[in-house]
Amino acid sequence: MRRVVCLEFGDPSALRILEEPTPRPRPGEVLVELTAVGVSFVDGLLVRGAYQVRPPLPFTPGSCVAGRVVAAGEGVASPPLGTAVATVLADFGGYASHVTVPADAVVPLPADVTPDIAAAAMESYLTLVFATTHRLTIGPGEHVVVLGAGGGIGQAAIDVARSLGARVVAVASTEDKRAAAKAAGAEVTLGYDNLKDGIRAATGGGADVVIDPVGGPAAESALRALTTGGRFCVLGFASGDIPRLPANIVLLRNRSVVGVDWGDWSREVGGPRGNAALLADVLARIGRGELHPARPSTASLTDTGRVLQLFGERRAVGKYVLHP
Repeated sequence: MRRVVCLEFGDPSALRILEEPTPRPRPGEVLVELTAVGVSFVDGLLVRGAYQVRPPLPFTPGSCVAGRVVAAGEGVASPPLGTAVATVLADFGGYASHVTVPADAVVPLPADVTPDIAAAAMESYLTLVFATTHRLTIGPGEHVVVLGAGGGIGQAAIDVARSLGARVVAVASTEDKRAAAKAAGAEVTLGYDNLKDGIRAATGGGADVVIDPVGGPAAESALRALTTGGRFCVLGFASGDIPRLPANIVLLRNRSVVGVDWGDWSREVGGPRGNAALLADVLARIGRGELHPARPSTASLTDTGRVLQLFGERRAVGKYVLHP
C-alpha cells in the first residue's frame, strides 16, 4: 500500500509518500481499497500543527474516504466483499491506498452516488446536516447568509439551506467564487465590502441565519445584520482570525450565537455508529437528488502538498479528492 506521511508539522510540501505492506483487517474490521479521498482546509491545518487537535507524529492526514471492501476480519458478515462504501476515519489515515475500518463504521454507497462525490461531500455535508438537525433550525422562506460561500463548506451550506426552503445570500471574495455559489443555489451573491448594509438590503431588513466558517472582521458585520431572533452559526475560522463578537449585539433583538463542532460530536456523543447513521442520511439525500454536491477536482497522492497549499492560501474553489 501507499500512504502520505507527515513527519513534522510545517509546510505541506514536506509531506512524503511511503510504500509498506498492506494491513490485514482485525476481528470486526474490513479492509477498504480506496478510490477517492476527500481533501479539506482542516487537513492543511493539521499538517501545519495549527488545528486544535494535534495528532502524534508521524501521521497520515485525511478522514473522509470512499472505496470498496476487499477483505474482512473475523466475525464480519457484512458488507460483502466488493461493496462500494464510504466512511469517516476517527484517527485520520485517509491519504492512502488502503485503510482498515470497523465494519459498523462503513456505509454502502447508494447506486447514484460516486466515490468521488461521496469523498468530497462528506466533511462539508456532515457538518451542515449535523448543524441543521442537532444545533439549529432553518425554516422555509428564511434568509440564510453564507460567508466563505465559494469553498466546499460554503457550497454545502448553500445546498443544505436551499433544500430546507431557505433563501440564500452568498458572500465570497472573488467573482469566480461568487459564480460557484450561484451555481450551488444562492439567490443573491455579495462581496465583503459594506457587508452589513449589503446583507440588510439583500434580505429586506436582516438575515435570519448567518453561517460563518471564515471568522475575521466579516463576522461582526454579519452578526450586526441579523434580524430579531437571528442565529449566528460558528463553523470555523478559515481566515485564521478568531473574532471577538460583542455580547451587546447578541443581546439586542434576542439574537443567538450557535457553535457547531461536528467532529467533536462524531468522536464523543455520536460515536462511530451515530456518525455512520448521519452519513447514511447524507448519502441517501444525495442519492435521492435532495442535495447536489458539485463534482470535485481530482489529483493524485503525489499532488497532495500542492492541493493543501491551494486550500491554505484560500485559492481553492470547491472541493478536491485524491485518487490513490
